[in-house]
Amino acid sequence: MNFMPAAPPITRPQRATGRLNLSFQSHNAQSKLKTFYQEGCLKARLPRPATETTADLITLNISGGIAGGDSLSTALTLEPNTNLRLATQSAERIYRALDAPATITTTIHLGHHAKLDYLPQETIFFNAFALHRTLDIHLEQNSNLLAVESLIFGRQSSGETIQTGHLRDRITLHKNGQKIWQDMTRLDGNIAHHLSRPAIANGATAMSCLILHAPNARNYLPPLRTLLETSTLTAGATLLDGILIARLLAPNSQTLRKTVTAALKLLRDHEPLPIVWQG
Repeated sequence: MNFMPAAPPITRPQRATGRLNLSFQSHNAQSKLKTFYQEGCLKARLPRPATETTADLITLNISGGIAGGDSLSTALTLEPNTNLRLATQSAERIYRALDAPATITTTIHLGHHAKLDYLPQETIFFNAFALHRTLDIHLEQNSNLLAVESLIFGRQSSGETIQTGHLRDRITLHKNGQKIWQDMTRLDGNIAHHLSRPAIANGATAMSCLILHAPNARNYLPPLRTLLETSTLTAGATLLDGILIARLLAPNSQTLRKTVTAALKLLRDHEPLPIVWQG
């Protein structure tokens, strides 16, 4: 007879999953919600719009942050002539991964004359994070897009540094079914060491990428360059096949946010940012 106690069951780490599937349509010159589906930790809220023609969308992750193995997916469609302003409720936090990386997938389709301000707040990375993230945006010839992505490596105000981590981050723009621009970020191992290298970040721990696809994008290049030249961070802006792209490097998140906010206001013709950005 075997009196040995049974082995305890293996408890696997809890994983957070979330899914959003949203679409908007134009009705009587107003942008209205058409499809709304939310699942798991991802939620969407539609506050009172700032204007009659533009809809507001706030997305939030109620899990409190993202850890290894979590999976979040968002699909957004703007039908022709719709206007949408999207923001996240707060900065997203990427915590330590015990094994598998977290995955975040976002796919956006803009119809003819659709306009999207894609304004998520910063993504903050903690030590030993692991993340695979993709953002795929599909445009028509006359679609309008303003997008920002900001990455913060460690909370400098708390004395945190990222000693190790794993990042695969991809942003892709498609127009009329053809890939027109792609940006890839790959970081592995000692993140602090990589960011200290002059050819990567030259010691910066906060960075942003701004993208503007619009018929008049060229007009914003001179004033945006002037704004960036008078800031206290390292930045540059250029035009690539009619797409305005700006990159910013800063020593901390406060410096970065101040300049990003000013740049977004310029590119939005000084219209107010979503209220979640004004905290």
